[in-house]
Amino acid sequence: MKTAITELLNIQYPIFQGGMAWVAEHTLAAAVSNAGGLGIIASGGAPCDYVREEVRKTKALTDKPFGVNIMLMNPEADAIAHMVIEEGVKVVTTGAGNPEKYFPVWKEAGIKILPVVASVGLARRMEKYGADALIAEGCESGGHIGEMTTMTLVPQVAQAVHVPVVAAGGIGDGHGVAAAFMLGAEGVQVGTRFLLADETQIHENYKEKVLKAKDIDSQVTGRSTGHPIRVLRNPMTRKYLKMEAEGATLEELEVMTLGSLQRAVVEGDVKEGSLMAGQVAGLLNKRQTCKEIIEEMMTEAVDVMEEAAGRFQKR
Repeated sequence: MKTAITELLNIQYPIFQGGMAWVAEHTLAAAVSNAGGLGIIASGGAPCDYVREEVRKTKALTDKPFGVNIMLMNPEADAIAHMVIEEGVKVVTTGAGNPEKYFPVWKEAGIKILPVVASVGLARRMEKYGADALIAEGCESGGHIGEMTTMTLVPQVAQAVHVPVVAAGGIGDGHGVAAAFMLGAEGVQVGTRFLLADETQIHENYKEKVLKAKDIDSQVTGRSTGHPIRVLRNPMTRKYLKMEAEGATLEELEVMTLGSLQRAVVEGDVKEGSLMAGQVAGLLNKRQTCKEIIEEMMTEAVDVMEEAAGRFQKR
């Protein structure tokens, strides 16, 4: 399938793997890129040297395009922003901050810039400063979220800008891909489904929780702090939400969640760890390779769109 996104990034399929902190490392990113999508390494809160090593390991596993997601609240975001130039990374996605100051040097280096946006205003601003495309992410997604849903955000962003839009949030199968295209997107970013990829190096306990999740099993914590995060419910989320309701301070909440994502991903602590996952988790029921995930989603998307076109023609 050729879209403005596949042409822009020279990839086979318009599917990105989300930049999930502690999850999106070189094994997963390379597997997605080798399967024809765009693999992404997440910087999260990691130091620059770690991210550089992940970039180099990815290069050793694939000759296909891949990207780095820079979480701009990372204390070493500035160093990482220049490291991607030094290492010849071709695609950068950004989140949790304003990347405008890096646009000139990234542009000069030939890097394609795709900021994650959660509003039309931010989308217009990013386009004005030179973004090559935008990732419009709805609140159905796992991890840090905005307020708008994918269904409402994507078409408004697509109509407001002239650069290609990638839809993210709540997309886990071909029906979601087809819906994203109908909303005006030229590609999709998928996170939660890749948690179940064979190549994903997260603890088995985490994968099992995603596999067993029902439609109502995600909760949003942190609304009182201004940094809402969608996770699967567990004893930690129940305690967190109770503390929020009782007026706990930001410091008290941060102490409780410090290192919680690492506990889930690396140690498999599904009780006190932060199990970031989107609402689409309830739709997922199997493990596959990255290649199988991407090819199944694209085949299903084409079938769904052809079937829908046929129904409308009959009417």
